[in-house]
Amino acid sequence: MGTLYFTRHGQTIWNVENKICGATDIALTELGHTQAIELGRRLAAEKLPVDEILYSPLIRASETARHISEETGIPMRMEPRLKEQNFGRYESTPRNGQEFQIAKTHFLDHYDGGETMMELCQRIYNLLDDIRADNRTYLLVAHNGISRVVHSYFYDMTNEEFAAFGIRNCEVKTYTW
Repeated sequence: MGTLYFTRHGQTIWNVENKICGATDIALTELGHTQAIELGRRLAAEKLPVDEILYSPLIRASETARHISEETGIPMRMEPRLKEQNFGRYESTPRNGQEFQIAKTHFLDHYDGGETMMELCQRIYNLLDDIRADNRTYLLVAHNGISRVVHSYFYDMTNEEFAAFGIRNCEVKTYTW
């Protein structure tokens, strides 16, 4: 039986402004850097048995992973499949916008130039299948949208639960194969 850990990147200015980041490359705030450093210190103190950190190529996740790696000594590697979903025309719009809340439940919608939820799930499920077969312990550093797909890999969810699922910045989830 193996374990997978998942965390969301530290705070960004668009998180503060309640905007959808999606695939837009938004940097961490000072608090976001602090959150990532504190998470790294906490993981080092807990001696989490992680073989490698895999992180999204977006700067908010790569910087979070870098801070965690520096504090823990765990090696890190960029994993392009962990990039956040491209929400097309909804990027930079309010996260709680009524139109977006409805759109999130349309799993085959490209959001006028984005990536469908089904496409996102395929790439994340493929990654998780690869990780599971690898038989090593990883910490994934990625995004809120990725967190819901990872969670759905391990637990049955209704469409509404899937669309509403999320985690806080630098929150850690533990999953068991």
